[in-house]
Amino acid sequence: MRPVVLPPNAVPRFYRGGPAMAAFRGSEPVGDRVPEDWVGSMTTVFGEEELGLSHLPDGRLLRDAAAADPVAYFGPEHAARHGADPAMLVKLLDAGERLPVHVHPNGPFAHEVLGSPYGKTEAWIVVATAGSDASVGVGFRDDVSAETLADWVRDQDGRAMLDALNSFTVRAGDAIFVPAGVPHVIGEGLLIVEVQEPSDLSVLLEWRGFGTEDAAEATLGLGWEAALGCVELEGRGPPQLGGARGNGDGTVTSLLPATADRFFRAERIAPSPAATLERGFAILVVVEGSGSLHCGNGDPIQLRRGDAVLVPWVAGECQLEGELVAIACRPPAPDERGAP
Repeated sequence: MRPVVLPPNAVPRFYRGGPAMAAFRGSEPVGDRVPEDWVGSMTTVFGEEELGLSHLPDGRLLRDAAAADPVAYFGPEHAARHGADPAMLVKLLDAGERLPVHVHPNGPFAHEVLGSPYGKTEAWIVVATAGSDASVGVGFRDDVSAETLADWVRDQDGRAMLDALNSFTVRAGDAIFVPAGVPHVIGEGLLIVEVQEPSDLSVLLEWRGFGTEDAAEATLGLGWEAALGCVELEGRGPPQLGGARGNGDGTVTSLLPATADRFFRAERIAPSPAATLERGFAILVVVEGSGSLHCGNGDPIQLRRGDAVLVPWVAGECQLEGELVAIACRPPAPDERGAP
């Protein structure tokens, strides 16, 4: 079993976007509200049976192939803990408009209230921006009372919610860790790689005017009283951008804080002229340039910007070569217990 370049897996959503993602992937746009590509996905869209699942180039569902040999895909340690579950989801996301202020439940809330094994902690790695003022908002700057938040949501006062968030400009290469429960917003014109827990759980604090007029859908069917219980009301400072943990020669850099390791990991790989890809399951997204991936004795796999590659554990240690930059997304660290 060798690494495989994955075909696009475009997923329609309620918000506008898609052309920038299609251009990045080298595929044809399939609509102006198809803004996500679920890469190497074994997760379905909330309420769906199959939408969201990735297919291999031979037509098989990746979920079925992994279930047949989880050790080959994920390695013995991961398979012993998670079985054929990758314990992460990787997406490309093209924000063709500002997304609504929204929040994702954490693990305990998701388990107890929604019966889901995962919450939705996530991280964003910015691939490109449509301008110099592209921005995101993460977390309330100051404490917000439950009553105030309920009033904002009832009145659909998006301006008050936006003004309450830590808002800052981002550029290509920035990485932002977003714990579950933290309200956030992604601005228009951002193309990002998102790595997250493998669920599709979102509570839309703003929903009117964003492609859905269904308040029940905005609350995951819970109703507002229950749904707002997943929101972190305490103020927090803006997240630190980027990461500082490297391998010593600058070719591989961890993009996320150590607190993310229990959920997922993300590395920036920049060969100069070569970089070693540590053995283990990974989803690679090439964000700049072109080059090749060498694993074992087989022919190298030629890569270019926009390619997404599934690297199974059984492929062993691989080498990336060329003038390229790739993001390697990985499951929770083997020595971590994972999210509650």
